[in-house]
Amino acid sequence: MRKIMLLNAKGGCGKSTIATNLASYYAMLGKSVVLADFDRQGSSTEWLEARPQDRPAIRGLVAWRDPVRVARSTDYVIMDVPAGAHGPVLTALVRRAHTLIVPVLPSPTDIRAAAHFIHELLLVGKIVRDESRLAVIANRVHENSAIQNSMEHVLNSMSISYSTLNTQIYHNLERFLSRLKIPFVATLRESNNYLVADARGLGIFDLNSSQAHRDIEQWQPMLKWLESKRSIPDPVD
Repeated sequence: MRKIMLLNAKGGCGKSTIATNLASYYAMLGKSVVLADFDRQGSSTEWLEARPQDRPAIRGLVAWRDPVRVARSTDYVIMDVPAGAHGPVLTALVRRAHTLIVPVLPSPTDIRAAAHFIHELLLVGKIVRDESRLAVIANRVHENSAIQNSMEHVLNSMSISYSTLNTQIYHNLERFLSRLKIPFVATLRESNNYLVADARGLGIFDLNSSQAHRDIEQWQPMLKWLESKRSIPDPVD
């Protein structure tokens, strides 16, 4: 059984969106999936209630209210954790997971908040002892326009150092993670496809492939990391 947790001390970073999309992805592969909602706001639970019956089944758990009991036959447990967890509460939550994913919005404020939160996570001895693995994704990244990218390329080829604000912020996040030696496994763009899917209880993997091709492509590095030994502590129960 694989246990994957989405968490960040700061709200609004897209934890529930990543959790529901991960759950729908593994369900699409025919896996037995449980989506455990530890957040009293209930975003993941509401998404599951909106999910069409003709889509691959995902079992929901209102984990903030009910005991977390999962059948041994379950392949994946995806856990959506509320913002603001610290101290003993955070430690208790982390103990439930094999793999921790921290979505970060690439803004200076969010990067600073993530730095403090990741520092606290690293102080939880469980991670230090390799009982769980931690990775970060950049979420809701505003992509540069084609003109902006061309401008960067031309000026840099002329040895003129230039980058747009989007690129500068993105590089700041990369440097921050590199200093902490934490894997930076995906960059997900700001896309209406996530809103369209969420409203219907779907993930982007449930959408028309031509419609969501760019978004699905951006998920591949994270999915590859999740299936690699680097993301799985040894042993896994």
